[in-house]
Amino acid sequence: MEEISKTLKDAPLFEGATLSVDSGEKIGIVGRNGSGKSTLLRIIDGSLYPDEGRVSYHRDIVISTLEQKIVPSSEMTIKSYLMGSSSKPIAALRQYEKAQRERNEKLEAELLRTIEEKGYWDVERRFAGYLYEMGERFSLDTPVSLLSGGERKKCAIARALCTSPDLLLLDEPTNHLDIRTIEYLESYLSKSRTATIIVTHDRHILNSVCSSIWEIDRGRIYTHPGSYSSFLERKEERLRMGEKEQERLRTILRREREWLLRGPQARTGKDKNRKDRILIMESSLKKAREDEQSSFSSLSRRLGKKIAEIKGVSKSYGDRTLFSDFTLSFKPGDRVALVGDNGSGKSTLLDIITGHNEPTEGSVDIGVNTFFGYYDQLGRDISSDKEVLEYAEDIGKRVVLADGSEVSAARFLEIFGFPVSMHRSPISTLSGGERRRLYLITRLLYNPNFLILDEPTNDLDIETIENLESYISTFPGIVLISSHDRTMLDLVTETTLEIKDGRIVHHPYSYSFIPKEEVSEKKEKPQANRREREKKGLTYKEERELESLLIEIEEKSNLALQLEESFSTSSPTELGSLKERSELYERTKKEIEEMEERWLELEEKRCS
Repeated sequence: MEEISKTLKDAPLFEGATLSVDSGEKIGIVGRNGSGKSTLLRIIDGSLYPDEGRVSYHRDIVISTLEQKIVPSSEMTIKSYLMGSSSKPIAALRQYEKAQRERNEKLEAELLRTIEEKGYWDVERRFAGYLYEMGERFSLDTPVSLLSGGERKKCAIARALCTSPDLLLLDEPTNHLDIRTIEYLESYLSKSRTATIIVTHDRHILNSVCSSIWEIDRGRIYTHPGSYSSFLERKEERLRMGEKEQERLRTILRREREWLLRGPQARTGKDKNRKDRILIMESSLKKAREDEQSSFSSLSRRLGKKIAEIKGVSKSYGDRTLFSDFTLSFKPGDRVALVGDNGSGKSTLLDIITGHNEPTEGSVDIGVNTFFGYYDQLGRDISSDKEVLEYAEDIGKRVVLADGSEVSAARFLEIFGFPVSMHRSPISTLSGGERRRLYLITRLLYNPNFLILDEPTNDLDIETIENLESYISTFPGIVLISSHDRTMLDLVTETTLEIKDGRIVHHPYSYSFIPKEEVSEKKEKPQANRREREKKGLTYKEERELESLLIEIEEKSNLALQLEESFSTSSPTELGSLKERSELYERTKKEIEEMEERWLELEEKRCS
């Protein structure tokens, strides 16, 4: 892509971007909602043209795109959905069937030769195979309209993968998926040699899969070689440099304002140019202030002695039991994750706790002072003739924070991705994702003391998710979150409810520490014995290893520093091409981490 630019709704999304994708490369695209991430994917797959610049492809390239949503017609079956793909292999199969119907023997022979040479006959078999690996056993004659959101997403993923593309484009692939399927997709992408570009808010996938990050920020596209964690380090450095630039502008502005206050005799004919420069600098400073985000939490209502007690709850639909005999009493300060496969009953359990659904057996006793803020599945698509700010202010014009200070509803909207320019927009003009985000904000505006969130990160960008995490981390009440976002669960929850095989298991630790199988006492004892052995000090061999590790860590750190400095140029250096340097940098950082972990392990053992 050479010098590409794109403008939508009279606003430039990005300008003058030059980018390239190499065979096997894994790229993550990040940026705020509306920054142009999905638009960039459409330009790459050729379904949208840039306003300026050009896009070139390798000859005979097969590109496969995963769209965010499937909008089925009433007649669409899973097979017709598969065959509706615009990917070259499936397009060739459609053309072949058409040539057969029209008895165009010459075209039929040409297409048959291509299909057999390229192996396109296997597309349907591979499609069914990917669905099987994701735990689905659909008949291809099943109407798409009967599928859940998660099942439709699995069909879309299988369709994107089954054509064995040279370039795979994924737009928010984790929305509506359960964690087990996300982990399957993550494992597949990590092992795949297919060049992949992925737009996602899943930071776990960005960090484990991607070898470089493209960031769309204020009309520019920045390229960052390395994993997502490396990108965060570099962005932090860029922001520090930005702060220095802002301080420089403030110093210049102080001098310029002094000049403006002098008498007209002290000024020259260059007045207009100087005034224009002052306006530009002030605009830059104002923009920087608007972009600043702060951590905060709302002042929640006071909790009573009894919060919520679940006693022997079961839920069945006909012959199918979702879960049975579940008992739990919530305590002040609880931070609970709720996980389970698609269809296991997570949303049903949340509805039962909040009184929106009745259990088949058992009871839920809610304290008189417990006030829920429930971000549920049903209320997300707000239907209202009101404007965005008007709708928010009807719930509360000010939000009282935990420290006693206040912010306006307008500021609250800005923090969660609604700039001032959208505050007077009618809700009817918002996209589905924007309505769901507004609904989330209104749940927080109620100042609840028990926050229940059902898949809150769908349709949010990473920055807004981080703001939500900041809100939750200092929220003084109780939090229960059903989410597929593993990073969020690890950051803001402390215990986990897992729905599995018709049971709800309460794990006294965060999601990432849930063992794949329940750990028995027999399995724990060897660990304890090993710890006892480790207290006996280091062997002679381990002493030598400890000494050599310090030297190796220093050598690797110097190499990493040298590589970081080399990233200022994309031209080949003595350390190799930009791609080779990026790969070496990732390997080096990983080796340093492993050596540091080993050093700490040996040092602790030596000191014990």
